[in-house]
Amino acid sequence: MGVQETDPLSQLSLPPGFRFYPTDEELLVQYLCRKVAGHDFSLQIIGDIDLYKFDPWVLPSKAIFGEKEWYFFSPRDRKYPNGSRPNRVAGSGYWKATGTDKVITTEGRKVGIKKALVFYIGKAPKGTKTNWIMHEYRLSEPSRKIGSSRVCCRIYFSKHKKQFQLLKIFSAIYIPLNIS
Repeated sequence: MGVQETDPLSQLSLPPGFRFYPTDEELLVQYLCRKVAGHDFSLQIIGDIDLYKFDPWVLPSKAIFGEKEWYFFSPRDRKYPNGSRPNRVAGSGYWKATGTDKVITTEGRKVGIKKALVFYIGKAPKGTKTNWIMHEYRLSEPSRKIGSSRVCCRIYFSKHKKQFQLLKIFSAIYIPLNIS
């Protein structure tokens, strides 16, 4: 006899219609701050894994909850033991930072930073860009122990890029008719 797999979602006992779409501020203040402080959550909805050990397309199966975006707590590994540079090598590729960091505030004070990253397959700098996106949230107060800081991450697959390319193609093909 095999061991029956239990559905983690059925163990959560969520009310009908439950949606989990936290704001940036809520992710930092209500979840990451509490996690770093060692507080328990009455409802475990954010998974706790080392997400840099996996390819992004494997992560949805590791998540506790989510259909189009998935949330995780993860250690923020360092590239060098005494350095501040993060190690973002993951699975068959790497996460590359894109854009500028966004400062997240609550009640007028800075609580953390949101960083956008894109997954590339292969080795840097010649990797192939994918549509997997990660928003990494970290607290502005650095952890006292080097290499042990934690982050909260939102992972999702963006189809927006392909849709935008199709719009460009269709708009180039479309020729407005002048009816006079």
